[in-house]
Amino acid sequence: MANKEILSVVEVFSNEKEIDKEVVFQAIESALEAATVRRYQNQVKIRVSINKKTGDYTTFRQWDVVGDNPNCPGDVEFPATQILLEAARFDRPDVQVGDLIEEEVESVEFGRIAAQHAKQTIIQKVREAERKKIVDAYRPRIGDLVTGIVKRVEKGSVIMDLGGHVEALIGREDMIPRQAVRIGDRVRGYLQGVSLEQRGPQLFVSRTAPELLSALFRLEVPEIGEGKITIMGAARDPGSRAKLAVKTNDPRLDPVGSCVGMRGARVQSVTNELAGERVDIILWHPNEAQFVINAMSPAEIQSIIVDEDKHSMDLAVGSDNLSQAIGRGGQNVRLASQLTGWELNVIDASKAEQNSEEEAQKTITLFMEQLDIDQEVAAILVEVGFNAIEEIAYVPVSEMLEIEGFDEELANELRSRAKDALLISAIAAEEEIETALPAQDLLEMEGMDADLAYSLASQGIITMDDLAEQSVDDLLVIAGLDEARAAKLIMKAREPWFAE
Repeated sequence: MANKEILSVVEVFSNEKEIDKEVVFQAIESALEAATVRRYQNQVKIRVSINKKTGDYTTFRQWDVVGDNPNCPGDVEFPATQILLEAARFDRPDVQVGDLIEEEVESVEFGRIAAQHAKQTIIQKVREAERKKIVDAYRPRIGDLVTGIVKRVEKGSVIMDLGGHVEALIGREDMIPRQAVRIGDRVRGYLQGVSLEQRGPQLFVSRTAPELLSALFRLEVPEIGEGKITIMGAARDPGSRAKLAVKTNDPRLDPVGSCVGMRGARVQSVTNELAGERVDIILWHPNEAQFVINAMSPAEIQSIIVDEDKHSMDLAVGSDNLSQAIGRGGQNVRLASQLTGWELNVIDASKAEQNSEEEAQKTITLFMEQLDIDQEVAAILVEVGFNAIEEIAYVPVSEMLEIEGFDEELANELRSRAKDALLISAIAAEEEIETALPAQDLLEMEGMDADLAYSLASQGIITMDDLAEQSVDDLLVIAGLDEARAAKLIMKAREPWFAE
């Protein structure tokens, strides 16, 4: 059936909505299929094919080819949409089960009713295409700076118009606290996500993300875009204070000065955009301790104790500088911690020195008792950095010989005494475990007997909590305890955990 009107509809919708003609053709085919199905009493399967050049369209009814039903030979479950393999092979001998066969049927007119249905389908398809188009356009821009006009303010959240009928959401939690925005204001934000939702494409923008700070500086400082300066990290307390770490790739260039700008013009532009947020530009350093010292600016750090295992640093500052180092509400040390990735603890230098002296004295006393040496030798060991018996026991002799006044005989004797002290401590600990008594809760636990409780205690399992932390394999070393009973006892010991 020919219909030039179809081509006209396709042309109009495609041009007005700026979508592919194929999408409109599919929408009209869907509408014609739906109109054809309504002519039948049962829910049949229909396919409409439109010639994209002439506007002619042909309608086909479809059936799924199925095998014989053993429960009902010679019949099909859904006669309106299914056909037996035997019947299908009268016309198509090569057909197989699972194939689809078609038969041309009379097409409906593309009249007013069909056009109305087509219009609704087209509108729906157009909306879907528009949403997909927006998502495809903005998904590659995630991580970029976007600028828009405030369109609505709803319960603290802001809907901004990015142009081209595209809206973005700045959630309440992504707005800078206490920043007042009005309809019509121009705002910038960091595009952090795009999703295709039922009500339309949703673009999520943040004004609080640290990445926004970096993006604004890339905009204001040409040297960053040229690769002469690299931003190494950013930390923010939105609307209040921020820290930005930078390094130079050109030794002739001062990265901090470049980011600050002439008379502070560049950093002031960023501050104005972020509702007065004060920004500290920090010089990045490959030495992490020095980087932390820079990040704690303007506070002056007197000494640092690094704990690699806990990934933390204790920073000693003068009493008169303590409040500045911590900052209002802990802001300065918190931002420095976020920027460097280290857990930072600020302590008073005088107290730190006192604590250090006390700790050193305890270690000296320990060395004197465990190694049977005088105070002078013990003090030298502490002074050069030894803090535990294990360190002395296994330190290479060559390192010990570097200590002034130490010879090979003294080094070997100290190592030997340290190893003996460790062995004595291990034996004492083992004897303590062997003579340990089970706790009352372990003795009274359901399924437990006294002999087993004492056997467990000799292995260091004193309480129900100790037992709860064991695995079945851990308990199988105890004589007379099989896998099933071990599992049952462990689960019984864990019952209080689940109750809590």
